[in-house]
Amino acid sequence: MAKDKIITKKSLEFFEKYLNNASPTGYEWEGQKIWMDYLKPYVDDFITDTYGTAVAVINPEADYKVVIEGHSDEISWYVNYITDNGLLYVIRNGGSDHQIAPSKWVNIHTKNNGIVKGVFGWPAIHTRKSGKEEAPKLDNIFIDIGAKDKDEVEKMGVHVGCVITYPDEFHILNEDKFVCRALDNRAGGFMIAEVARLLHENGKKLPFGLYITNSVQEEIGLRGAEMITQTIKPNVAIVTDVTHDTTTPMIEKKVQGDCAMGKGPVIAYAPAVQQKLRERIIETAEENEIPFQRAANSRYTGTDTDAFAYSNGGVASALISLPLRYMHTTVETVHRDDVENVIRLIYETLLNIKSGETFSYFE
Repeated sequence: MAKDKIITKKSLEFFEKYLNNASPTGYEWEGQKIWMDYLKPYVDDFITDTYGTAVAVINPEADYKVVIEGHSDEISWYVNYITDNGLLYVIRNGGSDHQIAPSKWVNIHTKNNGIVKGVFGWPAIHTRKSGKEEAPKLDNIFIDIGAKDKDEVEKMGVHVGCVITYPDEFHILNEDKFVCRALDNRAGGFMIAEVARLLHENGKKLPFGLYITNSVQEEIGLRGAEMITQTIKPNVAIVTDVTHDTTTPMIEKKVQGDCAMGKGPVIAYAPAVQQKLRERIIETAEENEIPFQRAANSRYTGTDTDAFAYSNGGVASALISLPLRYMHTTVETVHRDDVENVIRLIYETLLNIKSGETFSYFE
């Protein structure tokens, strides 16, 4: 598979539909249905679990199991408190950024009334004291849904515990930059789905079972991956998530490392990353002339790699990341070339794994 374009018109349409659907942590199932529907022609079977993780399986009868994984959830908010005059205060569901909230539209998801629209209000510049302005914080941002009091809020179907997402949708910037909320990490779900499509379309027969895993609840602690790895019990796991493009202002490269959009997938170095598996990925990139970057992580990767690596007595795991600008905002941005090269790198790596490999340091 040379340097032909991977993303087709059909796959881009799926990506846009998948991104535009809201899948907040704990409420991922509608997005999972979209993802599974796209994958149906390319796989043999599906596994789902109690909390909504979805796994597409190729060669389910095989004893040796390889996982490729992304996570399906996006950050969001919960209604936490309703004031007497009908304003809503919130708490996080995942790492939602309080500083970007003021003046944003929101969708409040209700049981019986569908989506209720609201806005994060903010006092006008005229009313704030110059030089003594209060920054947006979790305890001062609030949502206005146009209700006059608490009773009207409740009549609109909004109550404590309703989940809140942003309505921002998919755009293409300057022809080759994909922009959307929730690229972290539905880009991962898209990329592993494209790997399955390519394997099918190119007639590749793998000597192992492939478990294309779209985990839930990563944003609140890798919980979906923790659950599903006990179900699959894989031998190998290749995880894909996003990482920071550190070339934009106010990011310290000495702390965050040096990674940039357009320069290729980022291969992680970390205790949870199995060294021999990582070297196999690097050798695959070099053999296939796939550009890549390196990143070092300290105690943990902060991704589902950690959950897979430390499960089931230890699973050989590695992390291939997609460089992304403006993480946990509504304008997350990635480069089309990087998306295609992550897909290409995972695909080619799978073709370089043999059934029964242990990746043991002692063999």
